[in-house]
Amino acid sequence: MAGVAFKGITKIFGKDVKAVNNLNLEIRDKEFMVLVGPSGCGKTTALRMVAGLEESSEGDIMIGDVRVNDVPPKDRDIAMVFQNYALYPHMNVYDNIAFGLRLRELKGFFWQVANMAEAKKIKDDIDSRVKEVAKMLDIEKYLHRRPKELSGGQRQRVALARAIVRKPKVFLMDEPLSNLDAKLRVQTRAELIRLHRQLGITTIYVTHDQVEAMTMGQRMAIMRDGLLQQCDEPEKVYAYPANKFVASFIGSPPMNFLDAKIVQYGNGAAVDVDEFKLPISANHPAASMIGKKVTLGIRPEDIFDANLSSNVAVTEDNSINAKVDVLEPLGHEYVAYLSIGKHSIIATIDNETKVKEAQTSKFGINLERIHIFDAETEQAIR
Repeated sequence: MAGVAFKGITKIFGKDVKAVNNLNLEIRDKEFMVLVGPSGCGKTTALRMVAGLEESSEGDIMIGDVRVNDVPPKDRDIAMVFQNYALYPHMNVYDNIAFGLRLRELKGFFWQVANMAEAKKIKDDIDSRVKEVAKMLDIEKYLHRRPKELSGGQRQRVALARAIVRKPKVFLMDEPLSNLDAKLRVQTRAELIRLHRQLGITTIYVTHDQVEAMTMGQRMAIMRDGLLQQCDEPEKVYAYPANKFVASFIGSPPMNFLDAKIVQYGNGAAVDVDEFKLPISANHPAASMIGKKVTLGIRPEDIFDANLSSNVAVTEDNSINAKVDVLEPLGHEYVAYLSIGKHSIIATIDNETKVKEAQTSKFGINLERIHIFDAETEQAIR
């Protein structure tokens, strides 16, 4: 096995389009790393450079201790799973899984009669490995079918089997679940996590789906316009976003953002949004920035119905009055669209709430979980 490292990697298309801009990122040996970001952020380009399908304009790509910039794709010992599966339509499942192994293991044996015994031994080994992986992914009964006879989920398993059977140093996965329906995506996510724990192969997984990124990655790297924004464990990215973009991209419903400024508040400081003020602790870096314009960020789950029991005490300092514009029932909770003067915010509140649409109600805010961003740089102040 081996880790992967991007060292100052830049990819320029045409004269000045930087798809990836000075990317420095280390994926540890046996780690499941997710590259996530909106379309066009450079995540797939970064993956294709590891695979050797794109050449870097600057920097080095390392697999283990080997610089692979000039190593042909076939010699990099990687396996890639594509978004569209890329199965051979004229081959059955067995041959699709075995194809890469045959090319690698049997090369040079076909025309050497003296080595037929060795070739047979390799063929038997390939047969054993194909059947072992098919059993692992529960596709044994499909081995003699062709791809057109399979469902989307079954084709995805075949594509995974073809990658796994080679026992590569690194797995590269480019949005492999995007063509599956919602229920099958959830099932396959769990399957991929289980497979990674079982096989322990370094995996780089590309997605634009933040739910996939949060649930699958041991660490996640968020990209935007070719630039790496933040890389950390999913829980830490969620709790401590590095900037406003990361905060907005990770989380559903998305974080609320309100224009504000830091003002004096008694013996301390507060974030002033005109309609309400939220005090901040004296040791918060923003407390010393009186008069500075900032952006206040509040996640929907940190706004709650003040009339329901909560772990957070409701006081004058952390309560607001808001008009309920729309309530969306989700079974276990409501998504509430609220108005506070000129501001509109979203809250997720318990399904036992008694608030009604078109009425004004009292809501509490968890002050320990508010986020403050510099209005100019959009970097988190913490």
